[in-house]
Amino acid sequence: MALRKFLSQFSLIGETQERERVLDHFSRRYMECNPKSFNSVDACHTLTCAIMLLNTDLHGQGIRKRMTCSEFIENLAELNDGENFYKEVLKCIYHAIKTDQIEWAVDDDEDDTSQVEETLPPPSQPAVSLHNPYLDIPDPSQTTEYKNGYIMRKCCKEPDSRKTPLGKRGWKVFYSSLRDMVLYLYKDQHSKSQLVDGTQNAIRIHHCLASKATDYTKKQHVFRLETADWAEYLIQTSDSKELQSWIDTINYVAASLSAPALPNAVGSQKKFQRQLLPATYSKLNLREQLESHSNKAHEIEKDLHEHRQFPPEKGSKARIIQDYIEKESYLEHELKRYNTYIYLLKAHMAAFPELEPSLVETVIGEVDESGDLDRRASPSHRGGVQRSLSERYSYRAAIYNTEQVEYDVI
Repeated sequence: MALRKFLSQFSLIGETQERERVLDHFSRRYMECNPKSFNSVDACHTLTCAIMLLNTDLHGQGIRKRMTCSEFIENLAELNDGENFYKEVLKCIYHAIKTDQIEWAVDDDEDDTSQVEETLPPPSQPAVSLHNPYLDIPDPSQTTEYKNGYIMRKCCKEPDSRKTPLGKRGWKVFYSSLRDMVLYLYKDQHSKSQLVDGTQNAIRIHHCLASKATDYTKKQHVFRLETADWAEYLIQTSDSKELQSWIDTINYVAASLSAPALPNAVGSQKKFQRQLLPATYSKLNLREQLESHSNKAHEIEKDLHEHRQFPPEKGSKARIIQDYIEKESYLEHELKRYNTYIYLLKAHMAAFPELEPSLVETVIGEVDESGDLDRRASPSHRGGVQRSLSERYSYRAAIYNTEQVEYDVI
């Protein structure tokens, strides 16, 4: 009741730190009026912030799994200066917020801004609705198409490993075009010129892993595509040759163009945090990229070994066991991904040892000072003939049929 009265007079706007300072003043004043309600001001402030998060979780839009009362109590365990809050009090708070949402006063400036926005005329063209809000529409003339063709796609998991709803899991036919680190999906080949149509179902492949879906037996020639945001797709190709070609192409593009991972997030919580995987292009050349992947694989292998040495004790909380399993699964996946990248880059460097400049200049094919494309990027650029990657020698063909490859003297 006290928090509701307080927020009816004050508007929570601005960034998280600004809102937290407002709630800190409330917590201090509440402890002055009720000195024996909690063990300290920090404990009161912690509970106040938890109440605001609970209010957002129970009444926010787009949240599929709501927090339960037991989860709310468990999250606040031992946060009353080492002791637990009274469960009956937490239960009353939970059910009160679930029944009646907490609302706060609206700022006058914010209200005026919303009124101005309502009076603005609608734009001439609707904005492009993308599955990933950070997926920009690149200029087709500045990108390289590595592979294209008809495929069938099935969504298995949404980002953050959420299961795709039943109504969206069906197989759909698309004409796909892999341009740099984006896989565009069009309705058919004729709509390829309409870039907006392809971005609605586009998939970013930076730091992704494509592998044969050996556990899926309902269809043939299917591979699994796991992206950096932990979404998962099943993609069916026409035959076994196309299957291997798509897997090799996607993994090689991801291995050569993906920028190095950012350091792990650091916070007060003990929960395992995955690394941040940027969607930008790598500025390293092939050898430096290979060295970066090798160092990362060695680091992950060491972390996985240390992680398995300290499993959770018997009788541990379900949250601790879940974090342990999640971290082990993540490290195993990342080790497999980096080992795949290392194998591909080593095979490609063995087939084309002259590739040395920055990948952004060679593989993508930017224009150099003389106005010509860098001809060292791929054999398909030589002789003035443009070929798709499916018509070039793959890294396997370069290894096993090296006598058939002819190079022009530059």
